Amino acid sequence: MATTLGDYANKYQHIKFERRDGILQVTFHTNDGPFQWGLVPHRECAEAFRDIATDRGNKAVILTGTGDSFSGPKGNPGTRPNVEAAEWDVIHWEGRELLWNELSIEVPMIAAINGPAFRHPEIPLLCDIVLAASDTKVQDSGHFINGMVPGDGVHIVFPLLMGWNRGRYFLITGQELSVQEAKDAGLVNEILPREQLLPRAWELASQIVTQPPLTIRYGRLLVTHYLKSMMHDMLGYGLALEGLSLLDTPRDQGYKMPD
Repeated sequence: MATTLGDYANKYQHIKFERRDGILQVTFHTNDGPFQWGLVPHRECAEAFRDIATDRGNKAVILTGTGDSFSGPKGNPGTRPNVEAAEWDVIHWEGRELLWNELSIEVPMIAAINGPAFRHPEIPLLCDIVLAASDTKVQDSGHFINGMVPGDGVHIVFPLLMGWNRGRYFLITGQELSVQEAKDAGLVNEILPREQLLPRAWELASQIVTQPPLTIRYGRLLVTHYLKSMMHDMLGYGLALEGLSLLDTPRDQGYKMPD
């Protein structure tokens, strides 16, 4: 079902939208400050990507965060979730929808990573162009080093982008990459001072939207086809194993995931 910007412009608690000349800027935030992951943001991102994907008024998308970090909080051993099977069933569904809906957006996407991306760093890295502020850091801080299987898409994205050995090392050791290390590993295309990040993203988006509409849409379809095939084959399995790994947490330990 097709959507328009008016259908979702004010729909989400953690996401703001601005569109000019067909370029949609999507800004993640928590109470107008740096974006903090929880159950509500997890659900909202999945739904928002679907809305963006079905809005034919979008010709290019810029994805960014608020303040001096892209996504947090940084994981620690105390943030290993304690969930029941029914709760994980919802997360399993949303987790598949989250990345599938992002890849279903049929126009080029530009990530403007405005600082450290410590939670769900795969989301900006699935964009076609990745810009990063000079103090950006990238880490999968919420999974293996905190006793969880890294199965919500990071197990696909990082080995694919970094190479299998570097990607597996990154996930299993909880390696924190500086922005230059991220660029050297092929995760980031350009490093910029934070104040130049969004102007550069808009410059690139403005260049993209000068192309014919079908070139824009079909170009994105083509360059994401292999990613979508890998997500189709491996994402649900990874999320299932992640959920099973949480059964190893005693019921009186762990924490309830925040809204």
